[in-house]
Amino acid sequence: MYTIDNYDFTGKKVIMRVDFNVPLNDKFEVTDDTRIRAAAPTITKILEKGGSTILMSHLGRPKEGPEEKFSLKHVLPYLSRILGTEVKFATDCIGSETLEMKKALQPGEVLLLENLRFHKEETKGDEEFARKLGEGADVYVNDAFGTAHRAHASTTIVAHFFPKDKMFGYLITNELKSMDKVMHESEKPFTAVMGGAKVSDKILIIENLMEKADYLIIGGGMTYTFIKAMGGNIGSSLCEEDKLDLARDLINKAKETGVQLLLPVDNVVADKFDNEAATRDTAIDDVPEGWMGLDIGPETIQKFSQAIAASKTILWNGPMGVFEMEKFQTGTRSIAEAIVEATSKGAFSLVGGGDSVAAVNKYHMKDKVSYVSTGGGAMLEYIEGKELPGIKAIRG
Repeated sequence: MYTIDNYDFTGKKVIMRVDFNVPLNDKFEVTDDTRIRAAAPTITKILEKGGSTILMSHLGRPKEGPEEKFSLKHVLPYLSRILGTEVKFATDCIGSETLEMKKALQPGEVLLLENLRFHKEETKGDEEFARKLGEGADVYVNDAFGTAHRAHASTTIVAHFFPKDKMFGYLITNELKSMDKVMHESEKPFTAVMGGAKVSDKILIIENLMEKADYLIIGGGMTYTFIKAMGGNIGSSLCEEDKLDLARDLINKAKETGVQLLLPVDNVVADKFDNEAATRDTAIDDVPEGWMGLDIGPETIQKFSQAIAASKTILWNGPMGVFEMEKFQTGTRSIAEAIVEATSKGAFSLVGGGDSVAAVNKYHMKDKVSYVSTGGGAMLEYIEGKELPGIKAIRG
């Protein structure tokens, strides 16, 4: 299989799927250019090896065709600055004018196509639309991990038109390497830290991790479905009443597989969902009526941190509490610190999922863990054991 490093790009035009779905403010300014920077190493390598790149991406969820606020032209100045070259822009991603711009592209040049989702055929995975996207190009490179779980025209179908000339960019390569290291080559003990609001969102992941992890730490809002299933009092804490049987099944499965399921033993409760709420610490199964658990407590932090400290491989997905509010961020921050500490002593740590990534960024710890995944939904599906269409299209 070809890689960016072993393919000869001399004189070749590369159609490359990137993820420039970046946040814009009301002045159409990019407020976080992380995803643009993440694509830069692959683009730069292609240009250095004598190729030219045609970049395609989506931005937001436009409903009916082109919309000013979803135009990728807003990304242009940022991309040009990051790449250190003036990037050309096509006002459509297909059509005769765009094809002419592709044909005129010289080695070392970059062309950005307009938002793919201005055409409904993109999300439908339309074959003719995919053919038009690939027209005028010699090679297909996918470096948009965040959309690899979608069978869209630009992420999956277009690869069919480049049977011998298709590959991943550096970003996807690193994502897969990091996830495979955790899921298939993990050094023991392996600890998975699962947080977030709902058990229902994490069922498949938890089940898949039961076969692989030594410790499975549960935190966040989903804790209370487990605690209620075990007969505890959870007050007004978040609970999925229809998932109590499932929680019991998962507890039993942990016993059967020998994985140590670690649940919180204490928590910080509040009389309302508010940073100004009255708070107190209670046992996890003794939350007073009308009060709700919004963070893990000090005993739990100590218990979880000990398991993390003893680990050689760590996967973290989901916060331990409502870390966006200052009063309820101690648990999430402490777990992040424990993971950083374990990493500094040689453990491999993978952080993924929107809120976990937001937490490591908030606490300036991104460079202190082994890898931070860019693909929320795609990462979760990969860890669930699902085959991602965008990965299969290239791996075959």
